[in-house]
Amino acid sequence: MGFMRKTRIIIPCYNEATRLNPKAFLDALDNTSDLSLLFVNDGSTDGTPQILASLKAENPAQVEIVNLEKNSGKAEAVRQGMLTSFLGAYDYIGYWDADLATPLDVIGEFSRLLDSSGAEIVIGSRVRLLGRRIERNALRHYFGRVFATCASILLDISIYDTQCGAKMFRNSEALRHVFGKPFKVAWTFDVEMLARFPIVMNVSPPEASSRWVEVPLLQWADVKGSKLKWRDFFTAALEFCTLFYYLRTPACKTYERYLGTPERA
Repeated sequence: MGFMRKTRIIIPCYNEATRLNPKAFLDALDNTSDLSLLFVNDGSTDGTPQILASLKAENPAQVEIVNLEKNSGKAEAVRQGMLTSFLGAYDYIGYWDADLATPLDVIGEFSRLLDSSGAEIVIGSRVRLLGRRIERNALRHYFGRVFATCASILLDISIYDTQCGAKMFRNSEALRHVFGKPFKVAWTFDVEMLARFPIVMNVSPPEASSRWVEVPLLQWADVKGSKLKWRDFFTAALEFCTLFYYLRTPACKTYERYLGTPERA
């Protein structure tokens, strides 16, 4: 990955024993001393804790583990990872899917973009273009396109892929505020997370997103063993309704108070 600013990547893990690739994580750490990985064990009941313990034993300086007693879901696992990371002096903080559907070498590219562009957020985007290897189930791809269109309308932001599990952020007060309170939804928390930035910054969504960058990934692949089931698509639809309630109805004032931010004029 080469030189990068001090970066922390959070990897939420729930029963990932058959999908974790310890060598890939250790190789990434060997390439730069400025990268650290925080694995959040989200109440796993398989061999995940033992694999994570062995990773830490291999590289205790760059691997940290947070163990949650019970399964709380990806949203809360990432949030707890963020709260722990805020205690360190990291320039950039991100989160990555444990199955490495997005290769870890993309972290260096994201870091360079944050350096060179002055962006606040870099988001991986699974765009099927010539010369790129985006291997995704067709039905999930088309459902994702419908969901992304609805998310763009809800957020009032033109965004191609809210749900890609590879995101990096500049460590800022706004980021700390965004992750300060538990999310109202679980599967679609990425949408709620992005919606919080304009609220905590007290600016319009287009103004907040003017310093966000989407990066079309060169490679992304569905990894066998995904916990995403068809019923979860219905859950996502229900969560979208929940977000609409909090973001686009009079309840938005209550939601702003929940985040602890000044109400808009």
